[in-house]
Amino acid sequence: MTEPGFLIDNEDRYAGFRLISWWNQQSLADARIVVVGAGALGNEVLKNLALLGVGQVFVVDSGVIEAPNLGRSPLFRRRHCGLPKAEVAAEQMRDLNPDVQVVACVGDVIGDVGLGVFRAADVVIGCLDNREARLWVNRQCWKTQTPWIDGGIQEISGVVKVFVPPDGACYECAMTDVDYQLINLRYSCPLLRERDFQAGRIPTTPTIAAIVGGWQTQEALKLIHQMPVNAGQAMVYNGEANRFYTTRFERREGCLSHEVWDEPISVPVSAGSHTGEALFQAVDRCVVGARASRLLLDRDLVLSLECAQCGVRIPMLRSRHRVDAQSVKCSRCGEWMMPEMTHCVDRDMPRASELLFALGIPDYDIVRVVTADREISVLLADDEQAVWPSVTG
Repeated sequence: MTEPGFLIDNEDRYAGFRLISWWNQQSLADARIVVVGAGALGNEVLKNLALLGVGQVFVVDSGVIEAPNLGRSPLFRRRHCGLPKAEVAAEQMRDLNPDVQVVACVGDVIGDVGLGVFRAADVVIGCLDNREARLWVNRQCWKTQTPWIDGGIQEISGVVKVFVPPDGACYECAMTDVDYQLINLRYSCPLLRERDFQAGRIPTTPTIAAIVGGWQTQEALKLIHQMPVNAGQAMVYNGEANRFYTTRFERREGCLSHEVWDEPISVPVSAGSHTGEALFQAVDRCVVGARASRLLLDRDLVLSLECAQCGVRIPMLRSRHRVDAQSVKCSRCGEWMMPEMTHCVDRDMPRASELLFALGIPDYDIVRVVTADREISVLLADDEQAVWPSVTG
């Protein structure tokens, strides 16, 4: 008598995976992963997620495909040059595996991705090339207690860091004064971001992108399968010497990233369709005995620009990340204009009649609203289906 063995279904694209003793394909099909960045590293991660059959992927990138991307990005072709990276990557993922549902966000992770997207994710994978965006992702993940995996590459070396809130060290715990100074270089004298500022391209190869992207995806697999991970550590690969080592970060008490927000209440409000006043009214209806009085803003809101040299003042109601360098130069004398900014909107102010989007709040965000005796976290639930159609809770 022959012993029973594994039966492989030749029609099942995941049959080989199911031979792994701990593998649970349904867990992958149910998983929701956010990928921030669709460049060389993001391409590798997105390709891997598609091949693995991850059910729901949200990819965000503000850039467009250029010829230099073609040598390092397996999802991009010459015909894609000039098109948004996020949209092309999503299209190519669907072609690789129709089982995967992909939502593409052509925008900036700081200004255009609501906190609700992070809350809905099982894992966030960062494929970024700047500290500012990493710091923002870190803080968003800590607020929502969402694990995230940071990756970085340069030439033929790379690093992977796994962070699991709320315990252990986070990305900001390991930041130095130099890191903060480099973040500040991305802003002009009046603290408004220069969108045309280029720090220079980071030299990389497709080989290290494949190694680190595969490594990040594998750590995500472990998190989804509830396997142990080396959280709060940097896992570094030196490609020139073929050496690998790890460095553990110390958790820094008082770190600004360690803020965990309360579970939000959901209100039938959309950032693009409802005003601040509509939000206040919705909170009043949802919270018995409460009257919302102030909306706290996570992103700086520019109210106006004024030139100290010639006195020109330009009214403006726009999130700092939606103000470009050209707008900050005085059209009369060419000097930098200084911004008037705020971090809140009171109910009795005229600004409360503006759409939430105009106040710098993206779709599916979680905002903080102040009542007489407390602050309340509020999810803009009407944006749920538009941002991530398959999210159900």
